[in-house]
Amino acid sequence: MTTSIFDLHSPHPEPSTLVAFAENHLDRQSEHRTDDCLEVAFRQAGAHVFAFSGGKLVVKHDEKVIDPLFAPYELAGLEPDLDDAILLGFLANGEPRLAVPIGLTEETLPEPFKLADGRTLYRQQMLTDELLGQFAQASSLISWNATNRFCGKCGSAMEGKAGGYRRVCTACGHMVFPRTDPVVIMLTIDLERDLCLLGRSPHFPEGMYSCLAGFVEPGETIENAVRRETLEESGIRLGRVRYHASQPWPMPHTLMIGCYAEAKSRDIHRDDQELEDCRWFTREETAAMLARNTGVTLAAGELGPPPKGAIAHQLMRDWLDWPK
Repeated sequence: MTTSIFDLHSPHPEPSTLVAFAENHLDRQSEHRTDDCLEVAFRQAGAHVFAFSGGKLVVKHDEKVIDPLFAPYELAGLEPDLDDAILLGFLANGEPRLAVPIGLTEETLPEPFKLADGRTLYRQQMLTDELLGQFAQASSLISWNATNRFCGKCGSAMEGKAGGYRRVCTACGHMVFPRTDPVVIMLTIDLERDLCLLGRSPHFPEGMYSCLAGFVEPGETIENAVRRETLEESGIRLGRVRYHASQPWPMPHTLMIGCYAEAKSRDIHRDDQELEDCRWFTREETAAMLARNTGVTLAAGELGPPPKGAIAHQLMRDWLDWPK
């Protein structure tokens, strides 16, 4: 049988589609936007808007329905900041999707509106996969525009252009573009003993263990970032590194790059500032963790996984499911 460079021997043809925030098929048209693209999109029939307050999504919430989309006219009582609106893109039928920050807060928001952050949205499955992906794009762009008010070169005010996809200094013309922060997250495997390496950060829920992770530094490859972060946090030296999947993580604008790594040493020397614990787990122990529900209180001594939908959860699951 003929094989190609694109033939994979993993449990899934594209594991990135199995994580939260990954499904988003909007046509962004980010390189082909007119100066008035926002105004045109707001006037277009079928336009719908995500509304944000303090970085959280506004949803219409009653006992049966959770709706994150607003028609433009529905924003009137929410104090929308239309100057900082974002054009996300267009559905296949041409309907625009936008995002806008509002002036109301959690204390002043009337019923039936509620606020929800990204973790709550995906853990409680409040949105469809497609809407969750659109939320990730919207949340990242709302955050980026809000934190780039002033020019990094001369300090003058910046203004949004291209529907929120770039910002330009009103004085010197300096231009900036949306930011994405790359983070490697890796499951280290001891091939000889058939074990995986997991750790506990001090801020994790009680009993939860997950993959090690860290930011990619300037001038560093993904593979070397995996090796460096693993060595720094656990003292484990690595050999081969294999990319597996990625995940948008809108907290606020991160891209998680999931990898598998080959352990070349065994003795753990963890960084006490980064990790509360770090240890090797068997397949049976890993499977037992994944079998437990996330988001519930664990019994004394029980260990739990990262939430389903997190890329760390998928890395652990796919290690167990990998073809022999």
